[in-house]
Amino acid sequence: MLKKISVLFALMLTGPLMPNTMAQTRMDRFIDSLMVRMTLEEKLGQLNLPVSGDIVTGQAGSSDIGKKVREGQVGGLFNIKGVDKIRAIQEIAVRQSRLRIPLLFGMDVIHGYQTVFPIPLGLTATWDMELVERSARIAATEATAQGINWNFSPMADIARDPRWGRASEGCGEDPYLGSAVTRALVRGYQGKDLSLPGTMMATVKHFALYGAAEAGRDYNTTDMSRVRMYNEYFPPYKAAVDEGVGCVMSSFNEIDGIPATGNRWLLTDVLRRQWKFKGFVVSDYTSINEMTDHGMGDLQQVSALALNAGLDMDMVGEGFLTTLKKSLKEKKVTEARINEACRNILVAKYKLGLFDDPFRYCNAERAATEVFTPAHRKEARDIAAQSFVLLKNQGNLLPLKRKGTIALVGPLADNRENMTGTWSVAADHAKSVSILDGMISLAGPDVRILTARGSNLDYDSLFEERAGMFGKSLRHDTRPADVMIREALNVASQADVIVAALGESAEMSGEASSRADIGIPQAQRDLLNALLKTGKPVVLLLFAGRPMTLSWEQEHVPAILNLWFGGSETGLAAADVLFGDVNPSGKLPSTFPRHVGQIPIYYNHKNTGRPLPEGGWFQKFRSNYLDVPNDPLYPFGFGLSYTNFNYTSPLVSNPTPRGETSITVSTKVTNTGAVAGKEVVQLYIRDKVGSVTRPLKELKAFRKISLAPGETKTVSFEITTRDLKFYDNNLRFDWESGAFDIMIGGNSRDVKTASIEWTK
Repeated sequence: MLKKISVLFALMLTGPLMPNTMAQTRMDRFIDSLMVRMTLEEKLGQLNLPVSGDIVTGQAGSSDIGKKVREGQVGGLFNIKGVDKIRAIQEIAVRQSRLRIPLLFGMDVIHGYQTVFPIPLGLTATWDMELVERSARIAATEATAQGINWNFSPMADIARDPRWGRASEGCGEDPYLGSAVTRALVRGYQGKDLSLPGTMMATVKHFALYGAAEAGRDYNTTDMSRVRMYNEYFPPYKAAVDEGVGCVMSSFNEIDGIPATGNRWLLTDVLRRQWKFKGFVVSDYTSINEMTDHGMGDLQQVSALALNAGLDMDMVGEGFLTTLKKSLKEKKVTEARINEACRNILVAKYKLGLFDDPFRYCNAERAATEVFTPAHRKEARDIAAQSFVLLKNQGNLLPLKRKGTIALVGPLADNRENMTGTWSVAADHAKSVSILDGMISLAGPDVRILTARGSNLDYDSLFEERAGMFGKSLRHDTRPADVMIREALNVASQADVIVAALGESAEMSGEASSRADIGIPQAQRDLLNALLKTGKPVVLLLFAGRPMTLSWEQEHVPAILNLWFGGSETGLAAADVLFGDVNPSGKLPSTFPRHVGQIPIYYNHKNTGRPLPEGGWFQKFRSNYLDVPNDPLYPFGFGLSYTNFNYTSPLVSNPTPRGETSITVSTKVTNTGAVAGKEVVQLYIRDKVGSVTRPLKELKAFRKISLAPGETKTVSFEITTRDLKFYDNNLRFDWESGAFDIMIGGNSRDVKTASIEWTK
């Protein structure tokens, strides 16, 4: 009996049964006692996060990293995977270093581990937070099975310039949708308790404003008012903090003339004091060192600047490790701030359970049984199919019939390496399913599939090299372009319908992959034009890591299905949708411009004093272009289905509410088509008069519903004064009395409106 009581008491002291105050006290005492024994050099070592390098199994001890770990100069490592390798390095930390402090092991597990899900922009296009959370849960399960306990995700950067390559890695242009996705990802990675198996610490990045880089050029300057920061760009980061994210990563850009990595207002005043963040802050890759090029001083100066600003851990640059001792001696930093940074990192290790069991993430059985499983692959396939966005379907060309001959053409038709998209660092590309693989698998015995490459990714082979990094080459075909097109036309001549798999390669978006021209490369457009001239019906399967300019394609191609990059099961998911086994339900999380000259373009913009009337084009002395309309090609929230949905006008429970109350807004949605489908019902609000100018509309709620043919559902939303609040010029977060329009529809453009008057 005594043994049972002891075991129960031990569980209370270590697990979720322990009261919060007891847990906090026990942790504080443990870390206090550890830090008392730490030298200054060992504390600085905890602040150092080097990249792992090429550590071969069995050689960890003789590596340079092994030496630093042994000497207590490393707090964590990243970009190392595999139980054997991680165990070997952790053995050195906990068996050979003086204080035996375990290491963190981090990785960019951005949209799946070996089972790869759609890129985050594609995940967001599902508008289904349960799916988003489930994808993160599976990613955490697989990554932790192979030794990873720290993830550099989610990316919460609002992106309104699709030239920016990292738009692919984020949640689109809207702060409300972005906040919902960011929360779901944090829940999926971290679960309810980081000490539980299969959970990993999440990192929200890049704090802050990284998605607003000027000219859409990665790492570039940003500049905006604080009203815009708080209302439009900060919410997804704050949502992650409110959800309990364990780590925040600073961004490369400057804010108010000071780089984010050394910006005390951002990292201390906003993050710590206003938002009450309790985790630790890590720099992005060498972003401390890069402040020198920003003009902030030498390595010692910028390292002190970063530490004093509130940064805790230095990724790769080793400025903290090599300069802070000197800065402390010269009184440019304080020992208290070094202690605080060290403590923040030790707390994270404690919460991950690493002090109790440094090898809890090194379970060989899990590594063998929980990674890239059939169940995980099925989830990836299902989620990918729901991320695809049907942009056009003239004459109901889709779904395809399971009979006759299909010509599958294009450089992305039979290329496994590019299905997973950017930031798929743990993927085995040989196991990904290509479009050709998927279509052959699901077409059935009455369908004949012919295929031809048709073109290279681009005419410029050097551009192809830049867009085919990290093992994702499209293998440039040296044949003349006209020869490849003739081969494709020969295949097309034998077909009833042509499917063209075209667009971007996986690494045409992502970090350091900004583009000035965001259209389909000319070599592929020439192929597409030749296919259209055959007179055969053409379906464009679009691969995209960003919104693209598709005005010509929208005008000439009968059907366009945007696949984004659907992950390791892309081919099967695409075939599911092409043949009608899945009805597409994805909706755009970002606006697609008609022309690159419209950028930045986003739905929740503000009016000018000379707005163009709705639906108009050009009027002199109005805010418009001479050569293109103001409106986008495809609006935010847009996406077609194989069926149709009808909305009734919004019904408001009380059109004149007063004070801190709530109202209900409802609509009836009917599936008027012949097949079952899913629809994302979207609610927008316009604050018609404010003390500061307000957007024309803002997303405030959404719900994804399923409807059988002929079925009607009433969808209701509760609106409170919280949904009316905004930051004014004094950065006061509140709502104001006045008139509001409430809009409901299937996208941000096609809505029905009700008006209310809400007073305090």
